[in-house]
Amino acid sequence: MTEHVLITGGAGFIGSRLAARMHSAGHRVTVLDALIPQVHGTDPETTSPLLRATREAAQVLRGSVTEAEDIRGALSGVTVIVHLAAETGTGQSMYEIDRYTEANIGGTAKLLDVLANETHSVRRIVVASSRSIYGEGAYRTQDGSTLYPPHRSDEDMAAGDFEVHVPGAGPLELIPTDEDAKLHPSSVYGITKQMQEALVMTVAPTIGVEAVALRYQNVYGPGQSLKNPYTGILSIFSTLIRQNKEIDVFEDGEESRDFVFIDDVVEATYLASTRAEAAGNILNVGSGVATTVTEVVDALAAAFGVEVARKVSGRYRLGDIRHNVADTRRLVDVLGYRPRVPFAEGVAQFVDWVRTQPLEEDGYKRSLEEMAARNLLK
Repeated sequence: MTEHVLITGGAGFIGSRLAARMHSAGHRVTVLDALIPQVHGTDPETTSPLLRATREAAQVLRGSVTEAEDIRGALSGVTVIVHLAAETGTGQSMYEIDRYTEANIGGTAKLLDVLANETHSVRRIVVASSRSIYGEGAYRTQDGSTLYPPHRSDEDMAAGDFEVHVPGAGPLELIPTDEDAKLHPSSVYGITKQMQEALVMTVAPTIGVEAVALRYQNVYGPGQSLKNPYTGILSIFSTLIRQNKEIDVFEDGEESRDFVFIDDVVEATYLASTRAEAAGNILNVGSGVATTVTEVVDALAAAFGVEVARKVSGRYRLGDIRHNVADTRRLVDVLGYRPRVPFAEGVAQFVDWVRTQPLEEDGYKRSLEEMAARNLLK
């Protein structure tokens, strides 16, 4: 069945690749994107390679999901919506609270309000949720119980204790976090993603629209912004390596994340948009493997073929979690898809692409200064 797919935020890292995947499968694609400077530069037509790539696969409309008229203008004939539009960045969300809330929660509410009150042809909406809604991930106690630890305290981290603790529980073992886990985000960004997901999964079925939520883990790969300091540590660290600068490893370097390659994310999203079995499901999209920050630096050093200067500084950001790794069994069961790209292979592809990109000034130092000024970086 040929679909007319609307991708909100579709000129970004994930959206541009998804548009190409949809187009190659014979679907018609429309993209609605605000083309914000943080992602696309001050003049997107000339400064955004993502925008140029998206235009090859989709009709691109410049507009925002916070504006009802922009939404209406993009909905004509649309049968499937993939809702990617969101402000991203855990740290930045802690001091640009209104902007994140308006875009992520307000924009989702506006989209659903139009669908609930006006004539349309949409039959499914897929919302990009996030691993950030879990806060700290799942842990097992020595007696086999599963716990979801509270947020780490500033006092413990200031003393160099970065692990999670549950009073009276004893030693804890990290285990994969499944979709039925406790939701207790530790950042404004996480809160907004939880609300995005809850709005879609609650409202859509009441108006006859199938809903699917995808809880993306840490997405990386070629095409990721190298200038936006809120896109992840692979971009940040690769730029520092190219600048021959020392990498400041926060905490003790043993904090971990589930890194999932862009091609795997795109394929899972494509299947969630087109497979009947996906309707009504909430799915983790991750590799199912925990990778520490130290291992990230080692993998980048190997891919670049250089010795990398690093300092484990003990600094930390309020709102960061210690660990999280996805349980991907439901993704396999529902969509029959298992992410395929191992981290070392994905990093090698990422670095090969990075080498082809101009070395430009990034905003990482400024972002740290902004957090430190607000006492969020210690």
